[in-house]
Amino acid sequence: MIVHIAKMTGVAGTENHLLTLLPGLQAQGIQIHLIVLTEPEKPMDAYIAEMNRRGVPSEGMVINQDVEYGLIGRLAERLRILRPEAVHTHLIHADWHGVIAARRVGIRRIYWSGHNDDPFRYRPLIRLIQAYLWRRVTVGIAISEAVRQFMIKVEFAPPDKVVTVRYGLDPASPPPESRDLFRAELGLSSSAFVFGSVCRLIEQKGLPHAIHAFKSLSGAYPNAHYVIIGDGKMRGELEALIDSLGLRGRVHLAGWRANAAALMNAFDAFLMPSLWEGFGLVVLEAMAARLPVIASNVSALPEIVVQDETGLLVAAGDTAGLEKAMRYMVGDSEGARRMGAAGRTRLESQFSVAHMVEQTAQVYQRRGVSDPHS
Repeated sequence: MIVHIAKMTGVAGTENHLLTLLPGLQAQGIQIHLIVLTEPEKPMDAYIAEMNRRGVPSEGMVINQDVEYGLIGRLAERLRILRPEAVHTHLIHADWHGVIAARRVGIRRIYWSGHNDDPFRYRPLIRLIQAYLWRRVTVGIAISEAVRQFMIKVEFAPPDKVVTVRYGLDPASPPPESRDLFRAELGLSSSAFVFGSVCRLIEQKGLPHAIHAFKSLSGAYPNAHYVIIGDGKMRGELEALIDSLGLRGRVHLAGWRANAAALMNAFDAFLMPSLWEGFGLVVLEAMAARLPVIASNVSALPEIVVQDETGLLVAAGDTAGLEKAMRYMVGDSEGARRMGAAGRTRLESQFSVAHMVEQTAQVYQRRGVSDPHS
């Protein structure tokens, strides 16, 4: 058995990734058990139930603060009962508590996954903690080559201990009727050109830059709209920005939607103006919907989006560059459709779930070049 430990406060890229990876590993004959670290005010009951429904035994455990010594003890006690062969952690809270708990009960096969290159990881104390923990990990998995290089340069990871296993997605075509139904809900015509984003409304996603870019082209293209699916702490700030730019009725904050991937069928082009991005699983969902992608040329996004073939890459925070890319999409709809079709082909050939699962299973067979007992 391999116990996965992950800190979760909502369902986004990492959480959706595990919803495909863990059942896939289980189907390969690798017994998996998931422990979800949850905050008291943000239970993940529905997610845990869904993971159990998919055949992966899962449970929750409350984490009350960023560093909680008692949580290490509770994890260690649970690991003593489960008696796994290995532990695999995801995200920094699970890394810090899970690695120490595993070592406490004598588990020496420890894996962890790096899912992002967050700026807070540059803080000296965090870098030192990560460097300390890297000596106690068997193998680390980076979900993109950009994250792998980040782990090596920023967290002092030994290069021979880090492998890249990119996210995978089994493509499914959104139901055709979702296009007209979602547009009708938003009051958009079938002929409107709709840019779309699906993300948490947080600083990382760079949405103000996209909204300013849309403002610059909105006068020339009165039939263009921008729809943002998602929620987060910046919602009020974004609403105020939309009002101040006179874009009410042109930029639509559609809120969080459980069926966001299906609703992408209502878009004509996808925007990913992130300031940093460990991978960007939602970009694969956009490619599955045959959407051309405009993305920031940062972190892992250039590993997914091929310039001038499946989309356009723009410097992070470059409002003028975003506007130029958006003008291309709305001005050359046939070219945009060709990019969208090429993106679907690239998804099917390069980012399959089967490949992701197989590579992860191969990682579990490694013992690591460096001695994890040190």
